[in-house]
Amino acid sequence: MGSVVIFAPSPVLTVTVEDVAGTADIHLHAGGQGVWQARMLKVLGAEVTMCAVFSGETGSVLQHLIDDEGVKLLPVSGEGSSGAYLHDRRRGERDVVAESPGHRLTRHELDELYGLTLQAGMKAGTVILSGTGREDSVPPDMYRRLTADLRTAGCTVVVDLAGERLNGVLEGKPSLVKMSDSEVVDSGRAEASETGLLVEAMHTLNKEGAEAVIVTRAHEPSLLLSDGEISEIHVPQFETVETSGAGDSLTAGVAAVLADGGTLHDAVVLGTAAGAHNVTRHGLGSGESSVIHEVAKLVKIVPLDTRSAEPAQQVSPDELARKVRTP
Repeated sequence: MGSVVIFAPSPVLTVTVEDVAGTADIHLHAGGQGVWQARMLKVLGAEVTMCAVFSGETGSVLQHLIDDEGVKLLPVSGEGSSGAYLHDRRRGERDVVAESPGHRLTRHELDELYGLTLQAGMKAGTVILSGTGREDSVPPDMYRRLTADLRTAGCTVVVDLAGERLNGVLEGKPSLVKMSDSEVVDSGRAEASETGLLVEAMHTLNKEGAEAVIVTRAHEPSLLLSDGEISEIHVPQFETVETSGAGDSLTAGVAAVLADGGTLHDAVVLGTAAGAHNVTRHGLGSGESSVIHEVAKLVKIVPLDTRSAEPAQQVSPDELARKVRTP
């Protein structure tokens, strides 16, 4: 696999309490969208560089945890504190005990972070722009400028953002935008999560600047817009342990293949497989490369019949496997 740079402004220190035979089992990890993407990229064999701000005690711990995962860090030393949360999962669901979003990044921190990301991105050629825990941490215009400058330098820019930050990157014309159907609706580009409305919204996103668009739809096939055509992405529905991190795993898988010179079709196949595998695990952005590549054999991308715009049903793994083996 090739090299990928992740713009991850504000990683989060995560503390999760699980139950093991009636005993509290405490897990300490680095988290946040960019970290989960980096973790999956490492699983897939990509070389990963993360540009991020680390502040205070939580930031110090975060740096060590991320470094231990084999991710190259280009750190900015912050003035406040990095975000953190404590979740209790002993009853099966995530109960929030405490959360801290971290400090709003200062102008000097943002300037240094921008420079590091631009330089590293130009060297690697592929960049993922990820979000932050708090909405006001990074101005939307910084996402716009960073997207535009990276694209001017010939980089592939993959984006998984929403809200004003999405509006910013669209002005910079990213290579690929990944969103969930709920995010599309929340953005006002579709009135509901109906296939026809989502298709229209995807074409709107394309006109606004996104070269290609992926919209995930929970238990229905995801949608792909590429070269003006809409397709459905079919993958078996596995038993779900944790849905969080699946979208970030998808984004990472797509970026990994694109960084290695692969086609968008192959990138979407591997990314979809990475997301499907991740829901079977407790670790966000985690997985096994061999399993992901096996699941990828069951992923199919088929043209959407836009005349009816009715979503096709997911098929069982056995049925999809039979179809894959049939010439």
